[in-house]
Amino acid sequence: MKKPVKKLLTVGMASFFALSSAVPAFAEDPGYYQENYRNQFHFSPEANWMNDPNGMVYYNGEYHLFYQYNPSGNTWGNMSWGHAVSRDLVHWTELPVAIPQDAQEMIFSGSAVVDTNNTTGFGKPGNPALVAIYTSADKVTGKQSQSLAYSTDAGRTFTKYAGNPVLDIGSSNFRDPKVFWYEPGHEWLMTVALSDQHKVSFYSSPDLKNWKHLSDFGPAGAAGGTWECPDLFPLPDPSNPGKQKWVLMVNLNPGGIAGGSGVQYFIGDFDGTTFTSDDKPYTPPSGEKLGNFDNGTFDDWTVSGTAFGDVPVTGNLPGQLPVDGWVGSGFVNSFHNYDGSTGTLTSSNFTIDKDYINFLIGGGNHPYVQGSAVNGAIPTENVFADFEGNTYGDGWKATGDFSGTEPVAGTLPGQQTVGSYLGNKLVNTFFNGDSSTGTITSSSFTITEPYINLLVGGGNHPWGGENPTSVNLVVDGKVVETATGKDSESLNWKAWDVSTYKGKTANIQIVDQNSGGWGHILTDQITFSSQPASPWAQDTSVKLIVDGKVVKSSTGQDSESLDWTHWNVHDLLGKTAHIEISDQNTSGWGHILADQFTMANEPALSALERAHWVDFGKDNYAAVTYDNAPGGKRIMIGWMNNWQYAGSIPTSPWRSAMTVPRELKLQEENGKLQLVQKPVNQLNELRQGPTVHLENFKVSEGTTPLLAKGKAVEVNATFEAGSAKTYGLKLRTGNGQETVVGYDSATGEVYIDRTRSGDVNFSSDFPGIQRAPLAINNGKLNLKILVDWSSIEVFAEDGKVVLTDQIFPDPSSDGMAVFATEGTAHLQSFTVNQLRSAWND
Repeated sequence: MKKPVKKLLTVGMASFFALSSAVPAFAEDPGYYQENYRNQFHFSPEANWMNDPNGMVYYNGEYHLFYQYNPSGNTWGNMSWGHAVSRDLVHWTELPVAIPQDAQEMIFSGSAVVDTNNTTGFGKPGNPALVAIYTSADKVTGKQSQSLAYSTDAGRTFTKYAGNPVLDIGSSNFRDPKVFWYEPGHEWLMTVALSDQHKVSFYSSPDLKNWKHLSDFGPAGAAGGTWECPDLFPLPDPSNPGKQKWVLMVNLNPGGIAGGSGVQYFIGDFDGTTFTSDDKPYTPPSGEKLGNFDNGTFDDWTVSGTAFGDVPVTGNLPGQLPVDGWVGSGFVNSFHNYDGSTGTLTSSNFTIDKDYINFLIGGGNHPYVQGSAVNGAIPTENVFADFEGNTYGDGWKATGDFSGTEPVAGTLPGQQTVGSYLGNKLVNTFFNGDSSTGTITSSSFTITEPYINLLVGGGNHPWGGENPTSVNLVVDGKVVETATGKDSESLNWKAWDVSTYKGKTANIQIVDQNSGGWGHILTDQITFSSQPASPWAQDTSVKLIVDGKVVKSSTGQDSESLDWTHWNVHDLLGKTAHIEISDQNTSGWGHILADQFTMANEPALSALERAHWVDFGKDNYAAVTYDNAPGGKRIMIGWMNNWQYAGSIPTSPWRSAMTVPRELKLQEENGKLQLVQKPVNQLNELRQGPTVHLENFKVSEGTTPLLAKGKAVEVNATFEAGSAKTYGLKLRTGNGQETVVGYDSATGEVYIDRTRSGDVNFSSDFPGIQRAPLAINNGKLNLKILVDWSSIEVFAEDGKVVLTDQIFPDPSSDGMAVFATEGTAHLQSFTVNQLRSAWND
């Protein structure tokens, strides 16, 4: 394809808004890879499910990208190694499946190397073998071990080694080997995850077949989820020219900085046997003690209920998993009577005289809901359905696997204990576990009251996403109100304001189309009412109460490890307050852990906040690097998705894309080394059409539309901070949609706000704001932003901070705008380059 001549279009501040004809939008050619949401310069398979990048190796002029792939559908399963190659990291050719699953094993993640010295004997002189080292996942036992497959035809076909597995420790959580040649030892080194132990193991081998254990690293950094896909590599040390430091990347899920999946890294030294991190033990700031629970009593804190016992505990309670992370001799633990007890522990009043309240917290993840009450009123007027009979009720019809079923007396076989329903029975679609699907639909009725109240629990799969578990109100054939569970067997009240539909005919539809985890819905006590029902308190939380109102709250993370958290209470200085530790939950993880309450001048940082993050967005996981890229460059690619909603993103016939390839370097910042990244230069070859450039523009308070447009663009912008609290860019705007890239001067954070970015309803975990701490120099903020048909990647301050998010806007939402809130800002420089499709070159 002939490349278009590049032109530079520079416009003044006034004329910029009048040159619509001079700023053409990207004109897409119909045809290949043009489906809705199909990214144009990110790799995605032509069809079917993809996740982790695997086997990234450079061989005979080609960058090989293998990846976790389902050859049979666009959901996870049948894990095999898909395969694509590129000569420039931009234009990719998809090849046939490289290593397919078979009757015995699935092919999980791993790496590939060029066996130049023929240590395996798989190759021949002049034709070294390409050797894949992958995790063999046994379909029967679930055991994970490391195996080999090799290719002598440039990766087009692979043969499994007859001596597999080559490394087996008898574990079902031992995976994702990353192997490279370690020249100082003249040997192969493997970095592999002990996933459930939050550890990385190092092994050495002379021939890829026989492995010797060297050492382990971890737990360290963020350990709130499973550790996966580790990668160890050296980079030049900018603080010591001629020297190098080692970087250990560890992916974890859940427990990422933005929720769900994430990638952390450690910088340190590797001596051929052991990796030692530069991170030092953490010491929280000292302050005024509000409660440390170390003298055998709760001091002047008041106990109610039975959850907390009479005195602090000194370890885990009977039936509890091991607890760690507390400081001193005692701490608060509400696991008395397992998760079945409730109660509160309340401090005496104190005056807030410092900016932060710090404390340790652990236990269940059940946040406080504003307005919830311990003894909330139960709506009793106009009960439409209480499901107490032997059928769902007159006129109710069940389809699918629910045909012939009836209300359930609580908990079904294999189910966690169901609680917080009324009477003796409820709707529970856990028939045959989560595998059953269908609908249960009421007869028609006329809406006569302003509210419909109902109890809902079960799986968190909202209506509008794929495979919902929801309760819907249907009017005129359309779903106008909906509710779903919160991945909990405890039901709670949901109130629908239906005042605008009074007099309309409607019905209620209970939907379960999900056969995966939490693939069921619970419903009870559907009531027509003049008042909305208040949710019942079901929190395991720590709350700060001022003037009788909850002004701050925190909860655990379904973990028995206590970790530091903090509240910024600067705006409450001088106020009288007290702290309440509350356990109002009797379902799974229905307890709270707390310790060491202090007021301080500095915040205590959690392990999550102290960890070093490759990406602060939601959608960069399983990131690994090429070890042998030309020029010694360290190139990284990640899976652009998140396990919180990976199976529900609205793409078809494929699911998932990769991030753009990024070059990694170390940079010294305030005396410390950090990882920085930038998109590979080869992406510049996709620039087309005139470059739009704007300089020295005052950003007034509010939003100012720009005539620059684009669905696939590169944006470079430099802002100077003014009086605005927040300022930045709005991208992919139109049809009420926008993706916001901004800077918050008050908190010192750069952020992506995708709450209105397009289709956000397929998962409650998808909409949100991702933030990253970033101190800007001289009041200037530099941003490089790559926008594609369903993604946005932000490289702030030359890649010191990166955020990657998926977005799913309408194809016609291709506008741009600048904005400022509570003041003004200055857009010093703004440049937009259209990027043509890499698939149609």
